Amino acid sequence: MSLIENPLMLPASPPAGDSAAQAPSAVDLNWVADIALRVVTALVFGAFAVAAISHWLATPSRLTLLLLVVANCFTTGLSLIVRTPRRRDWRPIAMLCALGGTYGCIAYNFKTGMEIVPQSIGVMLQMSGIAWQLFAKVSLRRSFGVLPANRGVVSRGAYRFIRHPMYLGYFVTDLGFLLTNFTVYNLCVLVVQMSCQVGRILQEERMLSGDEHYLAYRKQVRFRLIPTLF
Repeated sequence: MSLIENPLMLPASPPAGDSAAQAPSAVDLNWVADIALRVVTALVFGAFAVAAISHWLATPSRLTLLLLVVANCFTTGLSLIVRTPRRRDWRPIAMLCALGGTYGCIAYNFKTGMEIVPQSIGVMLQMSGIAWQLFAKVSLRRSFGVLPANRGVVSRGAYRFIRHPMYLGYFVTDLGFLLTNFTVYNLCVLVVQMSCQVGRILQEERMLSGDEHYLAYRKQVRFRLIPTLF
């Protein structure tokens, strides 16, 4: 997500009587779709948070469940307040990968599963993942976004090491939850979620492939997600 948001550019008002005045512009439609996406995101995450916290209150020792909500609070909160970019990838495949990668965690089964590692290990993994996510988000500043969009290039902070550090933070956070709440179903959710993240990375880089600044950045930072591997 090495991108910089562009401010919303509204078109000038057409002359009186112009038929174009009756037709919504592309920017207007982009704005309406963006608001609709934010409303749906808030409602879905709200339902997820209520369900997760209810399970946590029943078993307060399951801190990994609470931390899963905390981690997604940061992501959802930022997605609700960022500026609308002028150009965004609304293709179904791009939306599916972006939303599945970011909010796939809402599909987890919150019931108690097998503890492959102690809760303390899961908590440490999650806190490490959350800290890395926050570092990446601070590095982006106001450049955060969920759907692929052309926002320029960010190469500071966490983006000096890998090209998509925020997604690594998501993975580590969810891994901490999975290892202390393991079921085959939850494993499948994480696999699908990470597959969406990989697709999201490819969609974002496809959108930026014509940006000479991004091409230069890609030469400097070779790895997308995991150093030496991907």
